[in-house]
Amino acid sequence: MAQTSQGPTVRVPEAPDGQGGLDRYFEITARGSNIRTEILAGLTTFLTMAYILFVNPAILGLGGSGLGFAQVLTVTALAAGVMTILMGIVGKYPFAIAAGLGLNAFVAFTLVGADGLSFPQAMGVIVVEGLVITVLVLTNVREMVVNAIPMDLKRAIGIGIGMFIAFIGLVEAGVVHGVSPTAPPSPPPVGLGDLTTWGTVVFAFGLVVSGTLIARRVRGALLIGIVASTILAIVINSIASTDIWTNGIASIPSKVVQAPDFALVGDFSFSFWSALGWATAIAVIVSVMLSDFFDTVGTVIGIADEAKMLDENGRLPGMKRVLLVDSLAAAFGGFTSASSNTTFIESASGVSDGGRTGLASVVTGALFLLAMFFSPIAGVIPPEATAPALVIVGYFMMSTAAEIDWKDPGIGIPVLLTVIVMPFTYSITNGVGAGFLAYVVIAVLRGKAREVHPLLYVVAAIFAWYFIHGAV
Repeated sequence: MAQTSQGPTVRVPEAPDGQGGLDRYFEITARGSNIRTEILAGLTTFLTMAYILFVNPAILGLGGSGLGFAQVLTVTALAAGVMTILMGIVGKYPFAIAAGLGLNAFVAFTLVGADGLSFPQAMGVIVVEGLVITVLVLTNVREMVVNAIPMDLKRAIGIGIGMFIAFIGLVEAGVVHGVSPTAPPSPPPVGLGDLTTWGTVVFAFGLVVSGTLIARRVRGALLIGIVASTILAIVINSIASTDIWTNGIASIPSKVVQAPDFALVGDFSFSFWSALGWATAIAVIVSVMLSDFFDTVGTVIGIADEAKMLDENGRLPGMKRVLLVDSLAAAFGGFTSASSNTTFIESASGVSDGGRTGLASVVTGALFLLAMFFSPIAGVIPPEATAPALVIVGYFMMSTAAEIDWKDPGIGIPVLLTVIVMPFTYSITNGVGAGFLAYVVIAVLRGKAREVHPLLYVVAAIFAWYFIHGAV
């Protein structure tokens, strides 16, 4: 505006390109940023988390779902694009949303693989879970749920999922053998696979490249690792005497751009209630809800703290808007068959590049929508190229293990059970249930029953029925 260039209160040097309605809506100048910085921050966040476009189809395609890679890439990009843009416009913070790792493993290996649900039924579970979280946010029950569960048990869920995801990566790479995602044996005979195959070479190469780039703090390290490993696989496949990978995998695609396939959108069913039974259905909904809910809270607070956006009481202004969009993203992820969508910790990369407003999220979301048209590329990527990303994501999710109070058996034992039961039984639900039950039982037997929140007794009872029902 003309008046801003007059007098001692001139603000043009602070944000020379932020003087219009865009600046006012997103409070760009007020947060010490400018449009150019927000655009670059949005691009950085997209490059950092674009690996989900390839990893999510890789995981959801396992467990017997039979889904096509290109189809899942389309809905993954669609859900991430729409909900990240909504986060920018409504939440007004630089938080990006996409299919949650761990949550997609829950769908593939627990709901479809172990519980025998069809993929539409599994997506019905995700839709219900997202709607339940939305109600919790709108009714302010969120605070009660957060306060009910000890922080170490919250951390244990993420740690256990991290170990589970890393384990899946090793299985996909062929480094570990003897585990069937669709029909896990009991106990699973785990052992080393054949480490002399070309697939192992591609996996090892990708792990070294991605790990090195991450150690050097290179943005987009996981995406670069996936691309580099895929190129190596294409080279190997082209010079080998016989095809090592078939069906278009590790081959130069005939086309790069293709119209998105929206066949999976809206393909969900609520018949999981009758397929699982009410008690088991409630147990699995609670499991995925706990993981989704606490992962979001920790991610949002952590990123906001890094960006100095928290107030003097350690709270994020407008937090309810952020949580509302995130909860709707979970339901929308189920609706689109992309699995539950949640706020990504990779949003921190854009924040570290100066992103402070929702405009950065709008840019990130727009790039995800653009990615829907490049699905033919996805079908080229071999599982050995995405496996290193799973292993490294597992590392990220397990990094909070050092914060657990291992000296207290009352918390250490439940945490241990949560962490080890997930990968050993190929079930996130089993891990969460084992941890919660152990915590409540130990607390009661050690004379600390009053320290357990009443809500935990309800959750423990649900899981007890879940285990007994499964055994019977």
